[in-house]
Amino acid sequence: MGKIIYTAEAQVTGGRANGRGRTAGGELDIELRFPKELGGAGDGLNPEQLFAVGYAACFESTMALVAPRLQLSAEDASIDSKVMLITREDAGYQLGVKLEITLPSVADPGQAAALVRTAHQICPYSNATRGNIDVEFVVNGTPLEG
Repeated sequence: MGKIIYTAEAQVTGGRANGRGRTAGGELDIELRFPKELGGAGDGLNPEQLFAVGYAACFESTMALVAPRLQLSAEDASIDSKVMLITREDAGYQLGVKLEITLPSVADPGQAAALVRTAHQICPYSNATRGNIDVEFVVNGTPLEG
């Protein structure tokens, strides 16, 4: 294992149905609830929403880190992130992710694809999910193949 450079700490009580999540320092303090689509009132956040925000934020930062190496700019990038909760045949569940990335400063489709592919190799969320979660990328409106 490499050197730990940061540790996030949080506590959850009550789970996803009627819970509360709070970071150790209190910067984030939220109610956790089932979304309406799963029979809840939808009056709180759920783990999939939090994962969608976290993955998109991490991926966008990774693109900004990688872009100068490729002589590109990703400072005006935006990401629409979707995290899907999917049923499995064994009655379990799995996640799927779709990141729709807009790169206004990278008009060339090949360069945009190279930036996203490179970021996908470095991003901690991508590395944590690789082989476990299907991640689909759409870059400047075009699905990224392979």
